[in-house]
Amino acid sequence: MSVRKYFEEQLDNLKTRMVEMCRMSEKMIENAIQAIENHDKELGKSISQTDKTIDEYEMNIEQGCMRILLKQQPVAKDFREVSAMLKMITDIERFGDQASDIGDIVSTMSDDGYVVKLAHITAMGKLAVVMARASVDSFINDDERLADEVIAMDDDMDRLFVKVKADLIELIKQDGANADQAIEFMMIAKYLERIGDHAVNVAEWTKYYLTGVHKKF
Repeated sequence: MSVRKYFEEQLDNLKTRMVEMCRMSEKMIENAIQAIENHDKELGKSISQTDKTIDEYEMNIEQGCMRILLKQQPVAKDFREVSAMLKMITDIERFGDQASDIGDIVSTMSDDGYVVKLAHITAMGKLAVVMARASVDSFINDDERLADEVIAMDDDMDRLFVKVKADLIELIKQDGANADQAIEFMMIAKYLERIGDHAVNVAEWTKYYLTGVHKKF
């Protein structure tokens, strides 16, 4: 087997594992939103169990990338591809962390009914899943246009976050007794907004890999 062929096979294997890692993170986000919608404490509590597997994926992929860098000594675009993966897996791992944090909040929320309307929170959750998936797909498919779309989606995420925050502040103004639950939902919204930020980071590393320029958006 040629050196080039071996390099490509190793890289493809790492990409496959990175996609698996991302899909698991997406499922965690989906479960977190489902736990919120159904006030399902047990589902919320279970999300953190998957986070350990995500951490194992991150360590495994990191080790694989380091072996390629040390043994294959890739240059130019190949080097950018591997180094971008090393950066991306940190953000993908954060997808899972944020989902786990949301699950933890849900698992400890009061059994009382919600005073908060969930429409915008749910929209943030769905958008977070789309952004997470598309950001990794942009890298796997060498798709700079898709990376740009993910970066643009962050404006929608920010607008939803601002709306949720305004609604929660108004809720507290109407009745101070709503404060505890409003704060919990503010934290949930912030975690979802952070998932969007991490997806943008992945998209930025895709653009770096494809263009050689790393630009923060």
